[in-house]
Amino acid sequence: MLYQYVFKRLLDILISGIALIILSPVLLIVSLLVRTKLGSPVLFKQERPGKDEKIFTLYKFRTMTDERDENGALLPDEVRLTSFGKMLRSTSLDELPELLNIFKGEMSIIGPRPLLVKYLPLYNETQKHRHDVKPGLTGLAQINGRNAITWEKKFEYDVEYVNNLSFSLDCKIFWGTVRAVLKREGISSATDATMEAFTGTRNGD
Repeated sequence: MLYQYVFKRLLDILISGIALIILSPVLLIVSLLVRTKLGSPVLFKQERPGKDEKIFTLYKFRTMTDERDENGALLPDEVRLTSFGKMLRSTSLDELPELLNIFKGEMSIIGPRPLLVKYLPLYNETQKHRHDVKPGLTGLAQINGRNAITWEKKFEYDVEYVNNLSFSLDCKIFWGTVRAVLKREGISSATDATMEAFTGTRNGD
């Protein structure tokens, strides 16, 4: 409990603050490239549920164009996701602005990934516990398949993390994330350019 509410928060402030300073040249370069290749706005902003399902605004670098069909509807992800956008995702550079969310206290370095607000009514009673902690930049699911595993498996890992949260587990996930990013593992699902939408878990709880 002391680790979760005190030490973990101090680590989040320290790590995110130092990272924002050290990576500021990278943030600037990526911002300019996104503006040139994908247009504006440079940042993708979206409401996401955090701890206790409290809504906050998530920041990421945009990775898709705004291409639309003749009716004005956005084209499918696989069409709007350019090779540059894929590179940003495979290297996780698109996630760097989330350091601001971490520094502000809306997220943590380690925790279940913040998903869409529209998924909140779809979770079963067990899956809802993923919101008992702050969402993270990376989590247990991200070092065990990321987008290449099913939603149900992701949520199993999320709840497992919540039930076993500790400094040693956070260290394991941190170094596992470094390895996964370097290998560029699990960026896409088997059926979609990114990850197919969650529509609820079958067979109840």
